[in-house]
Amino acid sequence: MTRYIDVNDLARLVNRKGLPTCLAEMAEYIRQDYLRWHDFEKCARLANHSPDGVIELMPVSDASLYAFKYVNGHPKNTHNGLLTVMAFGALGDVDTGAPVLLSEMTLTTAIRTAATSALAARYLARPDSKRMALIGNGSQSEFQAIAFHTLLGIEEIHLFDIDRKASEKLAANLAGYPQLKLTIAGNVAEAVRGADIVTTVTADKAYATILTPELIEPGMHLNAVGGDCPGKTELHRDIVERARVIVEYEPQSRIEGEIQQMPANSPTTEFWQVVEGSAAGRENVGQVTLFDSVGFALEDYSALRYVLDVARALDIGHDIALVPELENPKDLFALLQPKGRERKASAA
Repeated sequence: MTRYIDVNDLARLVNRKGLPTCLAEMAEYIRQDYLRWHDFEKCARLANHSPDGVIELMPVSDASLYAFKYVNGHPKNTHNGLLTVMAFGALGDVDTGAPVLLSEMTLTTAIRTAATSALAARYLARPDSKRMALIGNGSQSEFQAIAFHTLLGIEEIHLFDIDRKASEKLAANLAGYPQLKLTIAGNVAEAVRGADIVTTVTADKAYATILTPELIEPGMHLNAVGGDCPGKTELHRDIVERARVIVEYEPQSRIEGEIQQMPANSPTTEFWQVVEGSAAGRENVGQVTLFDSVGFALEDYSALRYVLDVARALDIGHDIALVPELENPKDLFALLQPKGRERKASAA
């Protein structure tokens, strides 16, 4: 049988554990798996592009589990009452191919993206960072804010979105976190001024320059989340050229990340190298660091592994007959026979 976790199950799981706890625990699962980087069979995600968006399949596996996520990105969806990003994913047993978990991943992806962002910032931001600018206040923004507050102790966040109602939504949703001082800025420059960390999480599929060089101050850490497909960026090329750039998986980031603007031989460091200590994260206090985050399948593997472990521990979700269970595994046709159907009904 396959454990099935729908959206309501996942929401119940998060509410039982508490979102800050889920963010911290999932970040640790992600850290553990990045330490096992060479155990995984990896590839860049497979993408089908259309004028209005992209649909992607993200696979990865180790010797025990195969994971994949189906995810889309359609920025215009909100005008039609749909989410910009929707996803589901699965875990399979490598030894048998049997599906172990089928799960929603829209909410899970928001949590894992924020957990990854904050985890990277622990290695790349200045240790005394207290103030963040959050540019783009859509569906991902609350998770980013809570993750940085939980994992890094961020106390003050300046918000900006071209849609002020999005910023007001974010501020209202974070009213339950009185430790956070929130200010809605009038423009990007106002939001970024004096920030230790700048997170950009915008949705438009375009070569955008949300941040320009004159806005960048020495020692800033830039967490670029929104640039996640070909033809979609958030930072001016000069920023990328001057910063210390950390990516998740270079072959994918060259196609989809901020570094798609750069020559193929431009220097980058993969995050696993920083986690294991073979490469430095931040090299000095005044250095500008950039986590060029596009989302990588390894993080989905970690997230699905976490969801399965917690769902089992809390007895959340239910088992479904996603694949046949047969008395004779060579006789699939038996499922279509009356006796086969009766046996399955009586067993239920």
